[in-house]
Amino acid sequence: MNILAIGCHPDDLEIGCFGTLAKYIKQGHKVSVCHVANGNMGHVEIMPEELRVMRFNEAEAAARVIGADHYAIDIPDIHVTAHNDQLVYDLSRVMRKTQPDLLITHYEQDYMNDHIQTFYSAFRASFAASIPHFHGNEAGPSVPVGPIYHMDTVAGVGFIPTEYVDISEEIDLKLEALSCHKSQIQWMRDHDGIDFLDFVRTCSRVRGYQCGAQYAEGFRPNLNYLRLTAKRLLP
Repeated sequence: MNILAIGCHPDDLEIGCFGTLAKYIKQGHKVSVCHVANGNMGHVEIMPEELRVMRFNEAEAAARVIGADHYAIDIPDIHVTAHNDQLVYDLSRVMRKTQPDLLITHYEQDYMNDHIQTFYSAFRASFAASIPHFHGNEAGPSVPVGPIYHMDTVAGVGFIPTEYVDISEEIDLKLEALSCHKSQIQWMRDHDGIDFLDFVRTCSRVRGYQCGAQYAEGFRPNLNYLRLTAKRLLP
């Protein structure tokens, strides 16, 4: 299968689903990751343009850790909206290039608007990419409307998984990829007193307790028409 994971900021996918993506790759599937926002506001001291470049490079490095292809849309933080037609055009081009059999993205009740709008942008683009004469047909053929899985929220707040993926064998790789985001991890340690690698490990452990695994990631399928399937698509 071809899997496309669309996150808002650089590091969102690493937090929410990189263990699952690493597992897909181990099983021989093709995985692509795409972040929509460039993360340029994610630091107190580093200025936005410098941070934008830094965070792109961190996301590139993280994708290499698990062997995924990496795409970026480059929307400034706090400016992500599903009403942005150009964003939808750009995401539909990524979809035509990657030809996903399923999408993984944020939950529609996530904790911040940029995350919520990333889901709605991906939802809108995934339908648009199925229309042969829509923008971006130079990037590849149209893509059938397919399943979407919502990844966990940060700390699991307000999110009750209906499906789990055992990432016990992938947890170290997940954290290695997350550790590529040095600008964020160091900033949270210095300014917020949070060891984010330990934070993410602990959240994965909690999901593991819920499903009888050592470590796990939780998901919910999107329940809209044409998004459901009788097949188990998560690894």
